[in-house]
Amino acid sequence: MADIDMQKAKAVYNTVKSMFDSIGWTYDEHEEDLVISSGVKGDDLPIEFIVAVKPKNQVVQLLSQMPFEVPEDKRIDLAVAVAIANYKLVDGSFDYSVTEGKIIFRLTSSYRDSVLSEEVFRYMVMVSAGTIDDYNDKFFMVSKGAMTVQQFLEAESN
Repeated sequence: MADIDMQKAKAVYNTVKSMFDSIGWTYDEHEEDLVISSGVKGDDLPIEFIVAVKPKNQVVQLLSQMPFEVPEDKRIDLAVAVAIANYKLVDGSFDYSVTEGKIIFRLTSSYRDSVLSEEVFRYMVMVSAGTIDDYNDKFFMVSKGAMTVQQFLEAESN
């Protein structure tokens, strides 16, 4: 990988750190991997996430795994619920592994041929936290059988 690509990736990484500093959030640095981990307490479930700078693809990804695994007998129900949720999302998406029962929220932004500001990263974190907070409890309730897919669909239709 070209030195210029790595220099740009490190500059992006430093801008992400600066954004976290400016909003007063604590975070853990993993500079060798260009990863920052952080989290926030949502209305119900905790939200933990990583922000990873990917020099090869020239993107920044925010990834947040739901803090639960979907039991095998509810995995098809969750596949439907995740599809319903993803259809409505404007930015970001939920990735779902039916075989493992894991749900991960992902929001990606490219820095190829551009300079991204702290404001872009603030947007990524705030939109992601809001979206995750809107859905993590509903996904959890479907996974536990406390909400049916039909009830999930009705809640999303309102």
